Amino acid sequence: MSTARVMELGGVDLQGRFVRMTRLDEAHREALRAVCAADQGIWTLYPYSMVGEGFDAYWDRAMGRNADGSGAIFAILKDGELVGVSGFGPDRVNQTAEIGGTYLHPDVRGGPVNPESKLLMLDHAFKQGCRRVQFRVDAMNVRSAGAMRKLGAHQDGVLRQDLVTWTGRVRDTIVFSILKDEWPEVRAGLAARVEAFLV
Repeated sequence: MSTARVMELGGVDLQGRFVRMTRLDEAHREALRAVCAADQGIWTLYPYSMVGEGFDAYWDRAMGRNADGSGAIFAILKDGELVGVSGFGPDRVNQTAEIGGTYLHPDVRGGPVNPESKLLMLDHAFKQGCRRVQFRVDAMNVRSAGAMRKLGAHQDGVLRQDLVTWTGRVRDTIVFSILKDEWPEVRAGLAARVEAFLV
């Protein structure tokens, strides 16, 4: 299999029943800025801030990654309105990808947006030839770690003192992953969770 195929993770819209994911571009800038500002406290759990001056630095990085292919960053839309962001960090050589940089407006947390966006992204990654998709979560982010376990991702381990966040805190990172041969079972559970919101 061509390793180049793994990189075809951006440049497409991912459409579900509740959300549409589309390539993040300039038209989304101010809407995303407002969405990120809706939860000022959460950013201490991120390696970077997406509020105030931190937003512009994030935006420049995201646009650069979309432009050079080192990332595939998506705006998450619900009922036509931007409610969050998430992205891929693909590894061509090893046929793997990381899903990260996910942020959702507080109003849509706990509903179908997160499970469906993960379903869409994972489906897309495995169809494009990825053999492994990983997630890296701050060990202090109990909610995100719980969401990974609920998703059915395998906890591979903890990277101790992995990085220094924008606040200066030294972070331990929990690494979760899903393998291609695990995806059918994980997908069935995730699809059932999304379907439950239609009842």
